[in-house]
Amino acid sequence: MEIVHGIENCPIESTLQVIGGKWKGIILYHMLDGKKRFGELKRFMPTITQRMLTKQLRELEADGLVHRKVYAEVPPKVEYSLTKLGETMEPILAEIYKWGIRYRTLAA
Repeated sequence: MEIVHGIENCPIESTLQVIGGKWKGIILYHMLDGKKRFGELKRFMPTITQRMLTKQLRELEADGLVHRKVYAEVPPKVEYSLTKLGETMEPILAEIYKWGIRYRTLAA
């Protein structure tokens, strides 16, 4: 792995700009097994506010990782799913998951 100096050139910074923060990784993790509705995601993360979940989903959509599909129904039905680009996050999220388990064990 080549070490790149300077934040503007660092690929890790690019990645963290897209998935960084408290919620984006968790949202993506819960979407790995298929499309989810807003309420499902909210149930997986009971401490996130609706406003924050909406904001994070919009940012993930803008970055091309999440697709939002609106069905023409009353009441409106909206489903979120990973795009092809979003699906490429699976091995990264799996490694973060494993590292989190190791960290909990070592830090205890």
